[in-house]
Amino acid sequence: MRNTVSNAVKATGAVSSEAVDTVRDVVKGAISATEEVGTGLVLASKSVAKGVVMGVADVGGDVIGAATETARAAVKGAAEVGGDVAMVAKRTVDGVVEAARETGGDAAQLAVAAANGAVEAAGGIGKAAVGTVRDMLHGPGQRREGRGRGALPRSATPSTEA
Repeated sequence: MRNTVSNAVKATGAVSSEAVDTVRDVVKGAISATEEVGTGLVLASKSVAKGVVMGVADVGGDVIGAATETARAAVKGAAEVGGDVAMVAKRTVDGVVEAARETGGDAAQLAVAAANGAVEAAGGIGKAAVGTVRDMLHGPGQRREGRGRGALPRSATPSTEA
């Protein structure tokens, strides 16, 4: 995944809007592939997110944008195939955090970006999905206080706006 993303971003010659399109395409392709072969979308989402962020980091791209778009696309894709959007959101944030730690990035900042992307995508699904995703990422009853529980590092303070 990492090489696919870094090579695609290099091929476009840009690390901005084309990178976002590349991230979206890679995540959608991975979701389709996991659905087709019957593997766990929830398990794959962490590896996909990690690979995308590391690939973008490899070429000096916008890792915050990649984290946001990866989570957004993963949650949207999970909803389209009837997957567990909250667990996919959590595993995606986990993958983003691992990538940040391995590349020397700011894990909390990237976790917040991914969480915001996941919540934004959940907003397109419905109000219940937003609550479920927020509860999974922040911990039940913690979403309004902005505490970094659940999938987010303790130092993360994601937006609570939908």
